[in-house]
Amino acid sequence: MNDAERERLERARRAPLGGVVDDTPITVGGRTYRRLMIKTHVVLAGEDLAEVVARYANPHLAAGDIVFVSEKAAAAAQGRAIPVETIRPRPLARFLASRVKRVPYGFGLGRPETMEMAIREAGAARILFAAAVHAVTRLFGRSGDFYRIAGRRVASIDGPTAWAQPPFDRCVTLAPLHTDETCEAIVRRLRLPAGAAIVDVNDIGSEVLGASRDVDRALVRAALRDNPLGQGPFQTPIGLLRADDRVVSGST
Repeated sequence: MNDAERERLERARRAPLGGVVDDTPITVGGRTYRRLMIKTHVVLAGEDLAEVVARYANPHLAAGDIVFVSEKAAAAAQGRAIPVETIRPRPLARFLASRVKRVPYGFGLGRPETMEMAIREAGAARILFAAAVHAVTRLFGRSGDFYRIAGRRVASIDGPTAWAQPPFDRCVTLAPLHTDETCEAIVRRLRLPAGAAIVDVNDIGSEVLGASRDVDRALVRAALRDNPLGQGPFQTPIGLLRADDRVVSGST
């Protein structure tokens, strides 16, 4: 964790639940947007995500905002954060994991437990085919074929990492399901007309896993490209994306 992340973590610790921890600008397509990051409690299995998001977002919401929610919070509410000690990798998972190149920002599928969950999500045949294609195409300098074939649900798997917010530091977190429907449910709970998106962002990219109608997914991806949600235990899984020329109503 660098100095900027430590400073942000300290701000997050001092902030009350429901407070805005960060309010940062970004320019997309020649227009400036604000990203307001909101501190919440740790979302756990069985919670009504739409209710949780509305509770924390409504006090800061302006008409036309896009509420974005981390895929980890969405997955957790659906019970898709699996304690690593409960996962029993099959021999195939151990074999494939041992062949995965380790990366500096986490385990990826280089851990038997995460590879096991990839096999459960996509099926053994698809994972084997993805691995075979990757083994060939990487010889020609291509990258990313494994995840293109294995699919978004495999690409979104997060393994346990020491810097994650507990209890996710001990869990394999899978991609949330029914994300478009979840976003529509969130929109219905908001007090003003707004959009919603569930996003998978990290230090190497951003993706929109689901969104409500009329949300510009390309805009959301571009506006979150620098990962304002952060990679640490900041407890800010909810944010607001707002065009900077809008009147701020009720925000801090």
